[in-house]
Amino acid sequence: MMFSEKKVIERLDKMLDDGMNGTFEESEYDETALSKLESKWLRFLTSSKLSYQKTLDEKEKLAELISDISHQTKTPLANILLYTQLLEEKNLDEECCTLVEEISCQSKKLDFLVQSLVKTSRLETGTFQMTALPGNLDTMIAAAIEQILPYAESKGIRVIYEPASQNAVFDSKWTQEALFNILDNAVKYSPENSEVTVKVEPYEMFSCILVSDNGIGIADDEKTAVFGRFYRGRNVKDRKGVGIGLYLARQIIEEQGGYITVESAIPKGLVFRIYLPR
Repeated sequence: MMFSEKKVIERLDKMLDDGMNGTFEESEYDETALSKLESKWLRFLTSSKLSYQKTLDEKEKLAELISDISHQTKTPLANILLYTQLLEEKNLDEECCTLVEEISCQSKKLDFLVQSLVKTSRLETGTFQMTALPGNLDTMIAAAIEQILPYAESKGIRVIYEPASQNAVFDSKWTQEALFNILDNAVKYSPENSEVTVKVEPYEMFSCILVSDNGIGIADDEKTAVFGRFYRGRNVKDRKGVGIGLYLARQIIEEQGGYITVESAIPKGLVFRIYLPR
């Protein structure tokens, strides 16, 4: 290999490293002294850097917009929920009670959606920094189960968990929220008087939290789509929900170096697996 060719490859290699590291500066390269290939490489990296910066700017603007919306809607939503609660305490006729209940349900749904969008946007833009530390999973799992119990008990659903004393590296607060979203999905789509089972399985590199239900399940071709933002399965279109809980759960777990899978249970239902680094 001639010296000039080696020099060109070295310069291209450095350009690529700078582009991958986010340290690429066009001013460091003199286009008049570069070969035709180097010139194309220079234009590509310059364009990529501008595109990357534009994406970051748009994400930050979106995060600010969602935060503003959350701030502006917080008081009106709180007032609607308060007035709805006051109406529920009145001796209204059956038709009015039904309408008030629907107002309350939709208001809570809107409040949940706004708060979930805020969390999602902050996770995507890096505004929220997670602190993953070594710890025992039992306390975190117990807190998530306690959070879902009122909903489960209203449907007569038993949530079964036997402490396993397994460790992992995780952010307790955020992982609890991710697990709660998985449990909420399990309870929501499980029949009354059924069971939701939680257990932990240790592996060499990961600790796995399994959540099994006896619900309606999901088609094989939807197993990857179910974690998409606002995605709702074909067999749950007529049920309440906004389709963001599983998306948020996946974002939280992946941010910590873990991952989530879902598969059909036997004889029915789903099994979610949350893998956290050990």
